[in-house]
Amino acid sequence: MKILIVGGVAAGTKAAAKLLREDRSCEVTILTKGKDISYAGCGLPYYVGDVIHEKGQLIVNTPEKFEKLTGAKVLTQTEAVSVDPAGHTVEAKNLQTGEVNVYSYDKLVIASGASPFVPPIQGLDLKNVFTMRTPDDAIALRTAVEAGEIKKAVVAGGGFIGLEVAENLAAKGVKTTVVDFAPHVLPNFLDPELCEYVENKMSEEGIMPLTGTSLEGVGGDGKVEKVLVKTPKKERGLKSDALVLAIGIRPNTAFLEGSGIEMCKGAVLTDGAMRTNIPDIYAAGDCAMVRNRQTGKPAWSPMGSTANIAGRALAQSIAGKEVSYPGVLGTGVAKLPGGLNVGRTGLTETAAKAEGIDVETVVAVVDDKAHYYPGAGSFTVKMIAERASRKLAGVQVLGTGAVDKMTDIGVVAISMGATVDQLAAMDFAYAPPFSTAIHPFAHCANILMNKLDGQMDSVTPAAYAAGAADDCEIIDCALAPSLEGKKYLDLTTISGEVEGLSKDAKLLLVCAKGKRAYLTQNRLKYYGYTNTKILEGGTAFTEIED
Repeated sequence: MKILIVGGVAAGTKAAAKLLREDRSCEVTILTKGKDISYAGCGLPYYVGDVIHEKGQLIVNTPEKFEKLTGAKVLTQTEAVSVDPAGHTVEAKNLQTGEVNVYSYDKLVIASGASPFVPPIQGLDLKNVFTMRTPDDAIALRTAVEAGEIKKAVVAGGGFIGLEVAENLAAKGVKTTVVDFAPHVLPNFLDPELCEYVENKMSEEGIMPLTGTSLEGVGGDGKVEKVLVKTPKKERGLKSDALVLAIGIRPNTAFLEGSGIEMCKGAVLTDGAMRTNIPDIYAAGDCAMVRNRQTGKPAWSPMGSTANIAGRALAQSIAGKEVSYPGVLGTGVAKLPGGLNVGRTGLTETAAKAEGIDVETVVAVVDDKAHYYPGAGSFTVKMIAERASRKLAGVQVLGTGAVDKMTDIGVVAISMGATVDQLAAMDFAYAPPFSTAIHPFAHCANILMNKLDGQMDSVTPAAYAAGAADDCEIIDCALAPSLEGKKYLDLTTISGEVEGLSKDAKLLLVCAKGKRAYLTQNRLKYYGYTNTKILEGGTAFTEIED
C-alpha cells in the first residue's frame, strides 16, 4: 500500500512511524515544505531565552535519521499545490528547482500544519519583525537579542506562544509589552477573572499587557523603531526595537481548494478515525478539526499533544484497526511571566454557559504541598461542576508549582465522568515534598461539594467585582488583622453572639485564602447568623479596596 503524507512536523511523522510499525510492507513518503522535520515548535520560546541552549536541541529528527529509524521516505522543501482525489494524486512543487511533480497514493494523509497569521499592516518588511513558528524564527530572534539590537520589544498576541516569548525576552533583559485585541490575555483559555489575575502578575514583573488593543503598523528607518497600536480611546506609538508576531496561526489548507474535501473554518473536518469525507484521504494535526469530547462539536486543537494522538489513531485506522479518537478537552499548560504556571482542562464557566450547561463553580486557594516543607506554595483553582449531575466539567489552575498535576487529574476525571463527590474520596499520593494530606485537588472538590450542598455560602471573585456584595459589611477574618478600616473577628473568640453584629446583618467574611472565613461562617451559623457570605479565594486572589 502506497501512503503519501503531506506535512512532516508532528502529526505527519507520528503517522508515518506508527504506520510502519503496524505494517512494514507499506510504502510511506512524506512531502514537507520546510527543510526541517519533527522539530520542537513548543520549545522555540525557550531557545529565545537560552533555557534551551543549543539550536540542535530543537530538531527532534533529521530527514536522514528519520528515514533510517522508520523506513519512511522524506522529501523536504517540497510543497503540495493541489490534490486530485479522483486520480489519487498530489501535485507538489520542488521549492529549490521550481519543478512540479505528480505523486500517486493509495491513501493520502493531510498533515500540512499551520502558519503564523500575518496581519495586512505597513512596516512588516522592516528589520527585526519576527514570527515564532520554526527553529529559524527562534534562532533569528535570539541572535538579534544577544547581538544587543533589542532593548525593547512588542509581542503581538497574548496566547501561549506570545506570553512564553514575552517571559523569555524579559528574562534576557528586554523590556517587553504584550498587545492583544481581545479583552484579556489567554482569551478563551481562562475565565475573565483568572485572566485579570495573570495580567496583574505580568505587570508586577514589568511586562505590560495592553488588551483591547489592535496592531496598526510598524514604523522605522530600515528597522523597527515604533509599533503603532490603537485602543478604543486613542492611537499611540510604542517605542520598540522589535515586533514579534504571535497573533495566531491559520491552517495550511489552501492547496485543497477544489478537492471537495469538507472544511470548517479553514481546517479539514474528520471523523473519529481521522477520515475526511473523501475516501482514502485522512487528516491530522494543526490543519484538521477534531471533536470536543464534552460537547461533541468540531474543535480545532493546534497542539503537539493532539497532533501526536490523532496521528497515531490515523495510522491505526489506515492499518485496518477499529479506532475512534474521542477528541479533546481544551487541555493546556504553560509557563508564564513571574514564575507563574497555568493549566486548564474542560469547559470554562463562560463556555459551559454558552452551551446552556447549568454549572456551579468555586475559586479556591490551596497549599500545593505541606506548608512546612521548603518551597511550598499555593494553587489558585477554579473548579466547575454540572449542578444536577455533580460531574466535574472543568478545572483552571494557577500557581508556581506543578499545575500540570492538577490539570491532568481533571483530564482523567472529566474523561471518566467522575463527580466531585468521587474525587473527594480518591486515594491520591501524599508526602510532604509533593502534596498535602488532603490532596489539593480533593481539597477543592470538598469546597465545591460544600457549596453544592449549601454548607458554604459564598461570593465568587467575579461576582464580588460585579458588586454582588456591595450591601454587605466586610469582616476581616484573617489570622491577624489585615484589612485597614474593617472590623476584625477572631474565629477562636466566637462563643455566642458577637458584640456589635446583629444576627440578620449582611456580612462578607474575608481572610487570606478563604478557609478561615469558611470556618468563621460555620461557627457564626451555629450561633444564629443567617446572612453571611465568604469571599472565595480571599485576599490572595482579590484586592479589597478601602
